[in-house]
Amino acid sequence: MSEPVQNYKNHAKLVPLFHFVALPLLLGNLVWAMRRATQAPSGETIIAATTAVALILAVLFARAFALRVQDRVIRMEMRMRLRELLPIGLHPRIVDFTPEQLVALRFASDAELADLAQTVLRDHITSKKAIKLMIKDWNADHLRA
Repeated sequence: MSEPVQNYKNHAKLVPLFHFVALPLLLGNLVWAMRRATQAPSGETIIAATTAVALILAVLFARAFALRVQDRVIRMEMRMRLRELLPIGLHPRIVDFTPEQLVALRFASDAELADLAQTVLRDHITSKKAIKLMIKDWNADHLRA
């Protein structure tokens, strides 16, 4: 089964079990535990509320850590792609790209990456959204975390 065509409008990754089941359940548990802890404070209700906070923090940090690692891999991949596709004279400028610029540029096809990268550097474009909106031939990424 082939993946759907990806573009700027549909590239955001939603994981239904995470975003629409796990997070709401954890938030509901947090509200319930906080309510119990404020209405009937005891060692048990305080521990339950503290645990609810810790669970939410653990899940959010785990997600943030995974995304940070993914961004580092994207940065390495994009530096390799840029070495292949940029004119040799621009190779020293590859280190000038910010991680955010590289994350956005990863969606550009090989055919347009060199020109788009030069534009981003020349015009000092730092907004991921602005860079993504400039992409004409979208290179889908279905393997994101």
